[in-house]
Order: sequence, then structure tokens, then C-alpha cells
Amino acid sequence: MSYDVTGTTLRTMTHIPPPAVELGLLDAELRQLDARRAQLLHRRAWLLTVLQPVRPAPALPPPGASPRPEASAPGVQNVLLLLGGILLTLAAMAFTLVSWGNLGIAGRTLVLGAVTLATLGAPVALLRRGLRSTAESLAGLGLVLTVLDAYALHEVAFPDGDGVTFAAVAATVLTALWTAYGLGLAALPTPAARPTPTTLLLPLPAALAVAQLPLVLWAIAAGGGPHTITAAVLLTAVIDMIVALRVSPKAVRFVAAGGAFGMGGWGVLATGLISLDAAGPGAAARAAELFTLAATGAFGAAWLADGRGLRTSTAAAGGLFVVAALGGMLRASLPADWTVPGYLACGIALLTLVRGRLPEPVRHGLGWASGIVQAGAVLWTAPVVGVTLLGPAAWVSDVWSGVPGDARDAAAMGAFWPPHTAATPLVLAVVGAVLTFTVRNTEWRPQARTAALTLAWATVITIPTTLQLPYSVGLLVQGLAIVALLAVTHRAALLLALLTSLSLAALSLATEPATLAVLTSLTAVFAGAAWRGRLAPASAAASLGYATALACAVGAALDWQPQHIALLVLVVPAAAALLAARIADPATTMSVEITGAVAGLVAIGLAAGELPMLALVLALCGVIAAGTAVRPERRDVGYAAAALFVLAAWVRLSAWDVGSPEAYTLPVTVPALFVGALRRRRDPSASSWTAYGPGLAATLAPSLLAAWADAHWTRPLLLGTAALVVTLIGARHRLQAPLVLGGGTLVLDALHELAPYLAQVVGALPRWAPPALAGLLLLALGATYEQRIRDARRVREVLGKMN
Repeated sequence: MSYDVTGTTLRTMTHIPPPAVELGLLDAELRQLDARRAQLLHRRAWLLTVLQPVRPAPALPPPGASPRPEASAPGVQNVLLLLGGILLTLAAMAFTLVSWGNLGIAGRTLVLGAVTLATLGAPVALLRRGLRSTAESLAGLGLVLTVLDAYALHEVAFPDGDGVTFAAVAATVLTALWTAYGLGLAALPTPAARPTPTTLLLPLPAALAVAQLPLVLWAIAAGGGPHTITAAVLLTAVIDMIVALRVSPKAVRFVAAGGAFGMGGWGVLATGLISLDAAGPGAAARAAELFTLAATGAFGAAWLADGRGLRTSTAAAGGLFVVAALGGMLRASLPADWTVPGYLACGIALLTLVRGRLPEPVRHGLGWASGIVQAGAVLWTAPVVGVTLLGPAAWVSDVWSGVPGDARDAAAMGAFWPPHTAATPLVLAVVGAVLTFTVRNTEWRPQARTAALTLAWATVITIPTTLQLPYSVGLLVQGLAIVALLAVTHRAALLLALLTSLSLAALSLATEPATLAVLTSLTAVFAGAAWRGRLAPASAAASLGYATALACAVGAALDWQPQHIALLVLVVPAAAALLAARIADPATTMSVEITGAVAGLVAIGLAAGELPMLALVLALCGVIAAGTAVRPERRDVGYAAAALFVLAAWVRLSAWDVGSPEAYTLPVTVPALFVGALRRRRDPSASSWTAYGPGLAATLAPSLLAAWADAHWTRPLLLGTAALVVTLIGARHRLQAPLVLGGGTLVLDALHELAPYLAQVVGALPRWAPPALAGLLLLALGATYEQRIRDARRVREVLGKMN
């Protein structure tokens, strides 16, 4: 039977052995197990020490032994071969360019021919012996000698010939020779005894590098213009692309890829310049032919390449070249205002290929190309949108100056307006429609809808400016756009509505009626949006903000002074306080209260020019804050209300030219002491410094400073009397703050009153008396130092026991 059964169900049975005895046995056995475990652990540690192998000390090199080499033998060999090749190349160039005239025609031919043949033939023997690095170095030297041979041939046989034609012939011949040389070395049989490969890395890449020149040089030699030369460059890039994708040696593929991108970039840039300079359809068609050649090469790479990323990027490049070709022809035939729409139409047309049966990377690349074209078109509209949205801010410095000529004049204010931008709304609308109807991916659909909404908004606000509609129509269009955006439950729509409202408010500053009508409408529209729950915090804040602006505008229309307009502005914080008490949403409540507080600051700033009116505005703000503090969750606003009332009193006293500091400090001290007394009554453990310290210091410190600067006896007497009363109250109730502050003020006030007499006493004493008195004082302090320490500790203990 288990112990659990015995202990829970059979409580009346007797344990054998009894529980106390059994517990003692268990404790004794556990102690034995602990002792045995400690013994085993100690033995295990000793065994590990015995079995651990001893690490031998590093062997020192024997005396006279050479240190370890820092470079490997192949590395040293390559450096030596490289330096030797460079030196021989420099020597050959010096011989050809400097010493050439010292030999006859036979000597010239014999020397260069023999050296070149010997240099090019040496790698064959070296490869058979397995000396590949040496063969590589000599092969490079031989290739350089062939270039020098070509130069020497020109100087001897064709000194007066066409240099470009000779360079084209030389580049062609050198390309063929170097290619044959590299392929010939690769075809050499590999000796069975030396399995070193016979292929050299340098000849074929060098031949491919020189092959970048023949077509271009032949085009120049034939007298071709920019079109012919650019075609030669693009054809060279296409050939490089084929070599890069179909040839196996990595070095050759690397050089071919570099040539394809380099020559291709040069050719496309030149083609773009030719297309932009095309003055008619014929020239644009010739530029389109060049773009077609570039597109052919790009699409060929997209079909032949292996990597997905490379195929996608080359297909995108091909799509952009097609758009540039077709758009360039349209640009030459259409007015300048329709240039960008023509390119955009070609870019959108690429989307028809995206849904075809092309390979997936190609379709993806064409989609990217179409997106790039559309993004470029939208970027082209940015200046018009920016001027339309931000240009009206200039009316702030020219308020109510008169009705502008049209919506464009109102937005631009005589500043720069981008030329040839009449089709801006069409471009924005088309791109927005494409985003709406073509993006079907669920992941990208929300972003596409936001972008389409933004483009639709930009379309609407740019219609009046681009079409130069009347000023009133521009105001109406922006107002309707705000109403439509607030009807959409989307954060982006609210942000766009706020931006448009700012632009509309600035645009309305041209005339007084427009300003009043627009600000009234904005206040009502955003208030309605907040009431319907359309992102209520932001809408409510906007409504109150425009209400503040409306109050200022109404006051200015009535020719009121700023300090009188401040009273009208105070209606906004009062309304905000009343609304905040009835709003259930905490975020909206906070937004309304913050906006009301900002409106109150505006009112204070407007009234700052006249002190009596400023005092009235501060007092009214204090009343509003006190009303807000009545709510249980806004009790802390009561401190702000008290501060506003105090500031109002101070400003009123300043307006009355009252200079006594007590008139300013006592209205602070009395309420502060009253609040401190209430706190001490509710919480007896509260410190007197927290309860009474601020209130006492607010009056005692300024009064003490004024008493020290006062030559009369009335203020010091009253201050000393008040300080004595405070000190006695602190001593009576054992409170630190009144005792220390009152006593300190009393002592300093007494010193101020006794200062003239002390000065007379000091003046009457002989000059040796002050040092003597100082010495006696130091002797007395030294003799009673321990007693003074004990007295100071007793004072500290007494003060510490006080609150």
C-alpha cells in the first residue's frame, strides 16, 4: 500500500515506523549520499588531471637555420615574370619609337620580325615543358610587339596614308591574328608526362578587347555620321553579348560582358541624343532603327541568358528601348505638349505583351519597363502638382490684394510655370486608371489603390491650373475635392484632404469674400466629417483650426485691432472645452483640447500688445481652464488655471505700474499655503518643504531682495515681523520649512539693518584689531571643535525630527 493512501484515506492507522523516525532515517541517508558524491567528484577531477595530455612546447629553430619564407614560390615566380615582361615591353617600345631610325629597311624588318616571331613562338615550347606562367608572360609580350609592328609598318610603308583607315585595318588584322594565336595554342596536344593545360588566359581576352575597335573605326573611316558610328557601336555590343553568353572560358566571358555593357551603354546614350535632336519624322525613324537594334540585343540576351535576374533586367531594358523608339517617332510628329503622353502610351502598350505567351522572366521584365515609363511620366507632372499645391502660400505676404487673372496666376503668383504641361491631368488620370485595372495581385492591391487615389486627387487639383480656368472655378474644384476625399474612409484620403485644405485656404487669401467663404466652408466640412466619424481626431482638430483662422479673418474684415480680435478668437477654446466634455472618444477629446489650447495661445499672442486686454484674455483663459478642470479626468488642468489667473493679476498690476513685489507674490503665496495646508491635513506624512516651501519662498525671497535694496525702514520692519511670525509657527508645530525659511530671512534682514552700525564699529577699530579678532575666533573654534561638532549633530537631529 502506498504512503499516499496511508496518509490520505487511512488517517487512523499507525505508521510503521513512526513518521518522526522515518524522517530521521531519510535525512541520515541523504547526508551519506552527499558525502559519497563529493568523494566521487574529487576522484574524477584527479583522474582528468592525470589523463590530460601534456602539450609540447613549440620547437625553436636550430641556430643558423633560415627563417620561414613569407611568399610562396609560385607567387615569387609570377612577380618576376610580370616585371620581366614589363621591362621587355618598355624596351621594345623604346627601341621602336626612339632607335628605329638608326637601322635600314632590312634591319628594321629583320629585327622586329625575328623578335616578334621568336616571342610568339616561345610559348609553344614552354607549354610543352609545363612552364605555363613563363609562356603567359612571353605571350603578352608578343601581343604587344604585334601592336608595335603595326605602328612600325604605318611609319615605314604608309606614313602619309589615312590614319583612321590604317587603324581599322590594323585592329581587324590584330583581332584575327590574336584569335588564331589563342585558338592555336589551345589546340596543342597536352604531353602525357606533363598534364599542364596548354590554354593561355591572355590571347583570347586580348583579341576580344581589340575587337571592340574594328567596326567603329571602319565606320569612321568610311565617313559615317553619328547614326552610322552609333550603329557600329551597338552592333559591337550585340556581338559581345553573343560571345558572353555562348563562349565557355571565364576570362573571355568577363571581357565580353564588359564590352557588351560598356559599348551598349555608349550606343544607347548616343542613340538617345540622336533621337532628342531629331527634327523630323525621318531623323526620328533613323534613331528608332538604332533603338530597335539595341532592343534586339537586349531581347536576345533575355532569351539566351540563364539567370532569372539577368533575363528580367535585359528584357526590361529591351522594353525601354522599344518605348524610346516608338515614342521618339511620336515626339517628332506631335506637338511638344504631347511628348510625354506619347511615350506613356507606348509604355502602357507593353502591358499587352505581359499577358502573352512569352517566357515568365521576359514578361516580368516588360512589366518593369512599363512601370518605369509610367513612373517617369508621373515624375514629369511633379512640378505642376507642386506649384499648384504650394504656390498659393505666397498669398500670405499679399493678403486681399485683388482677384487674380485665372487659376494658374493664382497658384503661380507670377513665378515659374513648367512649359509644355497641358497634358498633365491626362497623364495622371491614365496612370491612375492603369493602376486601378491592371494590378490584381492581392499583396500589391492596397498600395495600388492608394496610389490610384493619390493620382486621381492630383488630376483634379491640376485641371484648373493647366487649363487656366477662372479663379473662382479653381476654388470650387479644390473644395469639391476636399468633400470627396472626406467621403472616403481612408487615411491617405484624409491626409490629401488636409493638404488640399491648406492650399485652398492660402489660395483664398487673394480676396476678402473668398477668404471668409472658404474658411467658413472648411470649418463646416471638417466638423461634419468629425461628427460622422471620418477619422474624427484629425477632422475635429482641422475644424477648430480653421475656426480660429475664421475668427481672425472676421476681426480683420471688421477692422478690429489685434487685441480685440483676441476676444473673438477665445470663442474657439471655449467651444472646444464644451465639446470635449461631450465627446466619448479619448483620442478625439485630446485632439479637441490641444487645438483649443493652441487657439488660446493665439489669442494671448494677439492681445500681447495691450496689457489691460492681455490681462483680460489671460483671465478668460483661466476661466476656460478652470471649467475644464471640473471634469474628474482633467483635475490637473486646475494648475494651469491657477497659473493663468496669477499671470492675469500680474499683468493687471503691471498695467497699473505697481512696483512692489509683494503685490505680485502674495497672490501666489496665499493660495499655495492654503493648498499645502489641505495636503498636510489629508496626508500628515507629507514634508513641510513640499507643502509650504514653494509658497513661503515665493514671497520671502523677492521681499528680502527688495528689502536689501530699500533705503527706508518700513519694508525691512514688516519683512522681519513676517519672518518672525513664520519662524515661531515653524517652531510651534515643529516644521522644517517655516523654521528654516523664516529664520534665515529674519537673520538676513537683521544683518541688513545692522550693517551701517557694524560698518561704523569696524571703521572705529584700529587696523590690527580685525586680524587679532580673527585669530582669537580661530583659536576658540579649534579649542571647542569637538563640542561644536556635537552641537551641529544635535541641531541636525532636531531638524531631522521635524517634518
